[in-house]
Amino acid sequence: MDKTVLQQLDAVLEARKSESAENSYVASLYAKGTEKILKKVQEEALEVAMAAKDHDHSDAAKDKEHLIYEVTDLWFHSLVLLAHKGISSDAIMSELQKRFGLSGHDEKAGRGE
Repeated sequence: MDKTVLQQLDAVLEARKSESAENSYVASLYAKGTEKILKKVQEEALEVAMAAKDHDHSDAAKDKEHLIYEVTDLWFHSLVLLAHKGISSDAIMSELQKRFGLSGHDEKAGRGE
């Protein structure tokens, strides 16, 4: 298959829009709307921060795996939010590509901040 994992996820997340909220976790998030999805993204972001902080205080492989697990949850729920808003991961990848090689300071200045 030529599809990337993100493209595969885009397809699954799009398909979940037509599934029953009783049979699909993602469909249940869509049914509850943007506010519920945003709460999940916020919850996952907090869990990432806590896992990263834990990782700073230990160099154990378990802590590293925990951080990876939590970031994966955050990415997943961010992709759910994007799909809910009709935005594919390709749009994010395009934006990242535009920023590649651009200083973060220059990018921020370009936004007028």
